[in-house]
Amino acid sequence: MASRRSYGSYNDGCAAAHALDLIGERWTMIIVRELLLGPKRFTDIQRDVIGIGPTVLTQRLHDLEGHGIVRRRQLPAPARADVYELTEWGSGLESVNTALSLWAVESPALPIEADMSPDTVVLAMRAHARASSGAREGQRVLLSLTDSRLGDSEPVTYLAAVTEEATTIRRTLMPESADAEVSATTKDWKACVIGGAALEELPEIRVVGSAEAVRLLISATSLGGGTRAAG
Repeated sequence: MASRRSYGSYNDGCAAAHALDLIGERWTMIIVRELLLGPKRFTDIQRDVIGIGPTVLTQRLHDLEGHGIVRRRQLPAPARADVYELTEWGSGLESVNTALSLWAVESPALPIEADMSPDTVVLAMRAHARASSGAREGQRVLLSLTDSRLGDSEPVTYLAAVTEEATTIRRTLMPESADAEVSATTKDWKACVIGGAALEELPEIRVVGSAEAVRLLISATSLGGGTRAAG
């Protein structure tokens, strides 16, 4: 099968056109999105990117490696598993993902009711994260999200820090001290931070510790009632 011609081969020197040569294929930016918060195994990516087949995923990862956007490495013992992660240059695509999301929220065809992966919900929170004037002493929240698109998924844990200067959220694999711990499905948490639902309206969201810390996190990352999802 002949490879697709690049825009450069048509004497188009636009950098945006070249970017589309690198990441414009179907599924490519979705794979990148799922790697923005940290490395994943092939099976993890296939699980999180619902609808992609193993052959297509293999090809897209091969292309991303070839372009220097993704690299593959082996975790040390005892795991010894191969994972894919973004290179430093590839990590810069978070700002591209955010810009695309903020642009697309104006689309009348946006599937507002559709669910999102744990990383996608958190990326939406990061895109809208802001400082909190109410967090004078700073608040830390452990957020465990279970993918409600899948019946048997393990929760993914993130650590959020809310201060008067900024709000940050990152994926974490180790237990860390926090003022509050939250456990929720992606559907319920999306309803809270994107749909504007109050915590009290979602009794299946479990909060241990400071409820005020959780409310500060929601306030600092929420898109507001009725606002569409940017992920």
